[in-house]
This record gives sequence, C-alpha cells and structure tokens, in this order.
Amino acid sequence: MEFRRLGRSGLTISAIAYGNWLTHGSQVEEDAALACVKTALDEGITTYDTADVYAATRAESVLGRALSGIRRESYELFTKVYWPTGPGKNDYGLSRKHIKESCEGSLRRLQTDHIDLYQAHRFDPTTPLEETIGAFADLVHSGKVHYIGVSEWTAGEIEAGVALASQAGIQLISSQPQYSMLWRVVEAEVVPVSDRLGVGQIVWSPIAQGVLTGKYKPGQPYPEGSRATDDKGGANMISRFMNDDVLGRVQKLQPIADAAGLSMAQLAIAWVLQNSNVSAAIIGASRPEQVTENVKAAGVTLEPALLEQIDEVLGDVPETDAGKTARVSPGI
Repeated sequence: MEFRRLGRSGLTISAIAYGNWLTHGSQVEEDAALACVKTALDEGITTYDTADVYAATRAESVLGRALSGIRRESYELFTKVYWPTGPGKNDYGLSRKHIKESCEGSLRRLQTDHIDLYQAHRFDPTTPLEETIGAFADLVHSGKVHYIGVSEWTAGEIEAGVALASQAGIQLISSQPQYSMLWRVVEAEVVPVSDRLGVGQIVWSPIAQGVLTGKYKPGQPYPEGSRATDDKGGANMISRFMNDDVLGRVQKLQPIADAAGLSMAQLAIAWVLQNSNVSAAIIGASRPEQVTENVKAAGVTLEPALLEQIDEVLGDVPETDAGKTARVSPGI
C-alpha cells in the first residue's frame, strides 16, 4: 500500500480508501460487507469513508461493526453530514443544530469517540458559512473531530471555507469530488485552488461506477446485477456514461491497460492517483476479491506517453465543465 499526506496536514492516509456508498446496508449482505472490510484491512487499507445518509444511516452501523475490535489508532475514519437523516425540518443541511446532532449519531453508529475527518457532504447556501464552520470548530475543539473536509464544493466555496476555518483555529484539509478519466470537472478550478490552499482530493468513483472496467459493451445488454441495473441509485448515477460513443472509446483502453500490465479498473484508479493533488481514491466493493484486485493500483506510475494515449483514445468524451460540480445528487 502507498500512503500519502492528506492535503497540507499531518494526517497520513492510504492512497486507496475503502468506501461503502451503495454497498453496506443496501446492495450487499452484512456477511459480505464484513468480509470486504476484513480484506481491505489485510491489504493495508487504513482509510475508511462513509456518510450518515448512506443506506439511511445503516452503512455507518455496518462499518462500525466491521471495524469493532480493530485498534482505533490504526485506521482513519471519515464520514459526512448534510443530506436528510430524519423527517424533521432540521434533519438536513449544515446548520449548527444538524451538524452537532448528526455527529453524535455518527459516533454512536460507528462505535467510536472521534471522527478523523468530518466532511460537509454538500455546500449549504441556506445556512451562513460562518455558522457551519463554527459548528465544525466546536466539534474539533471538543476532540470529537480531528479535521474537517468538504464534498463537491466549488473552488470559491472551498476558498471561503478554508479562510473561515483558519480564523476558527481549525484545518479544512480535504475535498471529496467525483473524479475519473471520464469526469474531470475539478481539474480547471478546484484542483488549482486546492493545491494552493493545501487541500487534498479524496476522489470518489474513479472507475466511473464501473464503466471504466470495460464490462459495459456498446449495443449489448447490461450485465445482470451490475450498477447499471441497480434501481437503488446506481442506475441513475451511471446513466450519463451509458451511450455507445463513451462505451466504445472505453473498450479501446483495453490494449493500453494490457500493455501496462494492469486490469482496466487498476488503470482507471492509477490514472486518478497520478494527479499530485489527489491524496486518495475511494474504492467500493461487493466482493472481497474486488478489493484485492483494485489495491494493486496503489504505487503504480503511468508514464506521460501512456497518459497521452489515454487522452487520444477518449478524445472529447470526458466532461471538463467546472460548472458541473454536483449539487443535487443525494446520497453520494
């Protein structure tokens, strides 16, 4: 396993992080989820990412049980707050009330007394940013949270958050955006600003919800049981990539992966890790062997000529519009 510093902080994390969106408490039975976490630990993954909203809080509970009995200092535990976790009018957003109550719920479900990285799952335009950062600062100063981060914030929002966090005596050290060969919206603005401010990226969906594995073929039915057939959120997320132009170009990446001695998934994960502002790539798994296979992307160096080949094959298919930072996709 390769290890990297998270942004300009002193926190070291594994370059491959294990995430449980759309798996624990939802698609995957608990025995399989526990087996995946055990394999992740055996493979040297020390960084585990979840969120209170995943599977309506069940994902945190499953992860808490999976890590029960493991020396707490040996792993880094990340979770998030923003999306609704109850029916009440304050069970949503980044108000002081919701942040503090959600943190207590996450600590209870995760069976821990502290969260290493607590992330704002989206930007909340209805709550003053000063209130949000102040609530996070209270949690850090109380010892319940070590660092704070954000997910799918724009460059301007990150810059404002970092400034307020510094004034409050805490560190905003991370951004968690979607990032892959096919989805590059952070490259133009978020990455340069983050690099300047010492914010590291923890990227989700590096294999584009499975599209970059090459298992979806143009003009052919989707594999049974795949993300594209999942009616619990997966099919909706993957739909933007499911056209013959994208799928046809992805098939042409296979010879590049073969030449590099990598699987298609390993190539995709290694690709995001070539970005110097990326601290970790989050992988999910429904089977332990997927973890074992994907961790092999850690520490891989892709030569400039190979990166150029990838760009030539994909052409204008990758999305690069900075204005498409996710704003309304719940549960991610």
